[in-house]
Amino acid sequence: MSEEIKLYNSQQTATNKEICDLLAMTIGSELTEAESKIWHAHPVWFLDDNPTVGYSKQKKGIRLMFWSGADFDEEKLNVKGQKFKDVSIFYNSVTEVNTKDLIRWLKKSREIQWDYKNLIKRKGKLERLK
Repeated sequence: MSEEIKLYNSQQTATNKEICDLLAMTIGSELTEAESKIWHAHPVWFLDDNPTVGYSKQKKGIRLMFWSGADFDEEKLNVKGQKFKDVSIFYNSVTEVNTKDLIRWLKKSREIQWDYKNLIKRKGKLERLK
């Protein structure tokens, strides 16, 4: 886990820090080839410069978001984005995080990707990468 992500997590409440630490450790161990950094004020993992997964503190809890998750066909990822292909799930306790589900979603995030890194160049049009 990068120092900047550790700092982000340490600034959360004790409960949220537990959730964030579990998410960061699981994502980092499954997406070993991904680059992680703080992007738009929260932790995000990138595959080939394309945002793939990240989490952030929201009013409803810790939001885990997959940029291309709308095509994962996963019932629990039920908070759908309005404009793009993102989906999310919210956590309010570390016990709510099912690591088997998370690992399956992370595998799908590697296989199913939409090209967000060229979104501006394509004037807002998303294209499927894989």
